[in-house]
Amino acid sequence: MATETYILDVARIRADFPILQREIRPGVRLIYLDSTATAQKPLAVIEAMDRYYRWSNANIHRGVHTLGEEATALYEAARQRVARFIRARKAREIVFTRNTTEAINLVAYAWGRSQLRTGDLIVLTEMEHHSNLVPWQILAAEKNIRLEFVPVTEAGYLDLETYEHLLDQSPRLVAFTHMSNVLGTINPVREMAEKAHRAGALVLVDGAQSVPHLRVDVQALGVDFLAFSAHKMLGPTGIGALYAREDLLEQMPPFLGGGDMIKKVMLRTFTPNDIPYKFEAGTPAIAEAVGLEAAVAYLEEVGMEAIEAHERGLIAYALERLATVPGLKIYGPVADHRGGVVSFSMEGVHPHDVAQLLDREGIAVRAGHHCAMPLHEKLGLTATTRASFYLYNTYEEVDRLVEALHKVRAIFE
Repeated sequence: MATETYILDVARIRADFPILQREIRPGVRLIYLDSTATAQKPLAVIEAMDRYYRWSNANIHRGVHTLGEEATALYEAARQRVARFIRARKAREIVFTRNTTEAINLVAYAWGRSQLRTGDLIVLTEMEHHSNLVPWQILAAEKNIRLEFVPVTEAGYLDLETYEHLLDQSPRLVAFTHMSNVLGTINPVREMAEKAHRAGALVLVDGAQSVPHLRVDVQALGVDFLAFSAHKMLGPTGIGALYAREDLLEQMPPFLGGGDMIKKVMLRTFTPNDIPYKFEAGTPAIAEAVGLEAAVAYLEEVGMEAIEAHERGLIAYALERLATVPGLKIYGPVADHRGGVVSFSMEGVHPHDVAQLLDREGIAVRAGHHCAMPLHEKLGLTATTRASFYLYNTYEEVDRLVEALHKVRAIFE
């Protein structure tokens, strides 16, 4: 059983999350181990969005009345907060999108379609989420560009030797995940970005899993694009962000056409708005931006370094305890090189059966290919079961997970 000393005051943090007080069935308390899919929301986020709808609900950038000015100020305050959180040079380098997926699509459509030519090369990896594969596949088919992939080793790392050989082919873009949503692998972004830039390539990083859990500094990492989602970092669904260098945003054409992304419209022509607004057509997710600002404030108050340290302790303990379950195979690197994610298979038991039986114990995990079918194919699997941890999870919950997995093993034996 767990005897570790907590780095965070987890009991106090858990009290901020109403859903964690829920019982799935009478006497069966919820153990939420699916934060990689979406994180739970603290009261601070729920109340901030409620307060906006109760007191300041109006459209932004248009009205000069009090509510319109309040809503605009709240929306732009969220942009400022997000920019500071990831250490962007300017708030105008933050474009609000629906999620990580839309942010990557924005780059593919606006930058890729305007800058890439037939025969150009994009380097991706075998561990990418579909959101960082399919947009480039669509672009490759449309513009006849090449896609090459950095392999994943048996230990769950990127093959950096092959990466360097691919860089010798002068790619225009390198796009990869900061942290794998299946293996938990934390990739060496700064090293990879430096090498890509020396080869003349731009760098896009999928930060959906890293921004919620690690201290991410876009200037220190040296990335050109970073995409992430609010709902994975304690915020609401329906809003995410794209960080892009100011000069790149200036050269990119608009992604969507409509209101607010224009300065002037005539019958046959239009003049686009300044950045970042030329990429934010129509009424945006205002309440969601308010919620995102509150989520970032909450994470900053807790401290990203403390969150990362807590999760490192949890994942190390989880890997040690899970190794006691007969027939269970864990995928990915050692604890020192992974985030709070562990995907596994159990001999003779389908991952969905594992997840359903764990749910009887109140334990919420994910089963499937986790939007990473090529990676599962590389592993020789159709699916895995995945448990993921965040700042509100405890060592005791790891123990409960392991106890429940022993029960699953016993049922199938």
